[in-house]
Formats: sequence, structure tokens, C-alpha cells
Amino acid sequence: MPRTLAAAAFIALVAALPSAQARTSAARPSLRPLVAAGAPGTILLTRHGGATSERAARLRPGDSFRIGSLTKTYVAAVVLQLAGERRLSLDDPVTKYLPGIVPRADEITIRELLGHTSGLPDFDGLPAVLQPYLDGDLGYVWAPRDLIALATAQPPTAAPGAAFAYSNTNYLVAGLIVEAVTGRPLGDVLRDRIFRPLHLRHSALALRGTSPRPSAHGYSVPPGAARLDVTALTPYSWAAGAIVSTAVDVATFYRALLAGRVVPPALLKAMLGTVPDPNGDLPGQRYGLGIARFPTKCGVAWGHNGDTPGYVVYALSSRDGGRQAVLLVNEDAESLPQGTGHVFLDVLTRAYCGTRR
Repeated sequence: MPRTLAAAAFIALVAALPSAQARTSAARPSLRPLVAAGAPGTILLTRHGGATSERAARLRPGDSFRIGSLTKTYVAAVVLQLAGERRLSLDDPVTKYLPGIVPRADEITIRELLGHTSGLPDFDGLPAVLQPYLDGDLGYVWAPRDLIALATAQPPTAAPGAAFAYSNTNYLVAGLIVEAVTGRPLGDVLRDRIFRPLHLRHSALALRGTSPRPSAHGYSVPPGAARLDVTALTPYSWAAGAIVSTAVDVATFYRALLAGRVVPPALLKAMLGTVPDPNGDLPGQRYGLGIARFPTKCGVAWGHNGDTPGYVVYALSSRDGGRQAVLLVNEDAESLPQGTGHVFLDVLTRAYCGTRR
């Protein structure tokens, strides 16, 4: 899904971030500015050392929500597990598992899919993708292969391996590879390999708008229309962004991943090997295999952000998992009032670095 809230806003507030020596004891940035800026509701989880806090405004702590592109980290982790079991190799070409599904599949590797260097164009943002929902059919179901076909009808962004270009299409292809290798639906694979072992009881891949449906209702504002409840919208992004979870589950997942409890050490090292992300929110932002590296003045943060119809969420975690922040707003970035992005990122970074206003 689209990754940015307001890149200029994020750049502007970097200089205001605290130094690594800033006090991190019990600082709790207020959520009121987010609501005042126009967010319907918000949830914030922070972890500093052994102290974890979860608060909400107009929502309830513990509410579930769509995590959007954070899903990519979970799917990448499964692919790396399969690589660790020698059921696939990151350097295998796509055509080995999915012949004929994308152009130049013999030249695109699984590693390039996970790291967004495949050159595959993005399906997200194509008018045809959103049209069924804009026409009022929130239950419309896109098959991943149909979205891939729509995307690859567009020109490639670059030759395979030549350049970084974020594309949700990469993860639809990766999800289909997981299903081809395991012979099982992606949701079942995520459940058995990620959710159950980590006791993420409130996490699931949502294949319909009704099951599982987030308890935090999500809102969007279609062009020329009033704010609309889109909680029932079928999550078309599948392996690129269709997990429903909670802030606690998200923080638990990233902490376990970075601690080496999800992916074998050698492959975790590969996952955290990054390339520059020139279109990222923060100067110096880099991208690995399904995970982003965010530089801040209180240390490097790992994680991802997600923007999907009805929801915006960011998850930041230090390498040792001792510092974390997960922030949700239940309206997508494209619909939020102008200026909300600056407030969102201010609350997020202050929560991560442990400072008040």
C-alpha cells in the first residue's frame, strides 16, 4: 500500500527529535493533537525497557485493525523460513515456481521480490483496482493473479535487480510462491508458522471484509463524498497488506523477529541487509527484505508502515526490542485532513524516543 503520510513533515521534524541521551522513563506524548487534527481515533503502544503502555483516543486499547503493509514483514519471514529449510532459495527465479505469471520471470529472483528490486510495476493506485469499491461493492474480491496481470500490463520500473522501487505486486507474487512451495493457503501458513508459535491470538490474514473484521472501524473519504465506514471492505492487498492484528501482537512479532526467534540468524542478517529507499519518509531510510530501517536521533528503528483503506499504522522497534512504538489512526492517509501527517509522525517519533512535547 502507499507508504508515506507526509515526507516533508517527517523531514522537518527530524531535527527536533531528541538525542540518544534524552530521558526515556515515562514520557507519554498526548494523543489529543491527533484527534484535534481530524483523526477519528488512535491507538498508541510504547515499550521502553520492561515497561509497556497502550493508550487510545476514541478507540479502545486492544482493538484490532488492518495493519496494511506491515504484512510484508510477516510474509518475508515465512519465505526466509522456507529458505532456511532449503525448500526454496532466495536466488531462485520466479519462473521456477510460477511459470508465465510475470514478464521476465526467469530473470527476477525471490530476493528481488522481497527487496522491491524486481522492476515489477505496482497494482496499487491503478484506477481499475479501486473502482468496484468506489461503485459501492465493498465485498468485491480481487484474485491476486488478476491484480498481477493489471500491474504487469504497465511498463516495468527498471530491469530486474537494477533499482529499488516499492511495489505491492512483489508481495502478491511472493505469496503465490509460498502457496506453491507449501501446497497450502497463505493464511494457514502464516497461522501455523507465525501467529500460533508467537501466541499472536488476535492476528490473522483477512480474505474477506467479514472474517476477521477489525474491531476498530476504519474510515475513508472517497473523492467528492463524505467520510465512509470501510471496515467491511474486502482487503484486496492479500500478501501485500491484508493482516488484521492488534498493537500488542504487532510489537510482539517485531520483537521476536529481531531477537532471532522467527528467522534463522544467517537469514535474519540477509533480511536486515538494506539498500537506500529514495522515496522513504526519512532521509537515510533504507529497505531490507520486507523490513525498513529508519534512522532517528535516538537510534536506528526497524519496522514498517502501512496505509490501507481505513487505516494508517507505523511500527518502530530497536534492534534489541527494548524500545518500540506502534501507532494507529483509523482513517487512511489519503483521506485525513491536511496536516494530520505531521502530527502523526510527531506523536510516533516522540513515543519511540520517549519524550514529551
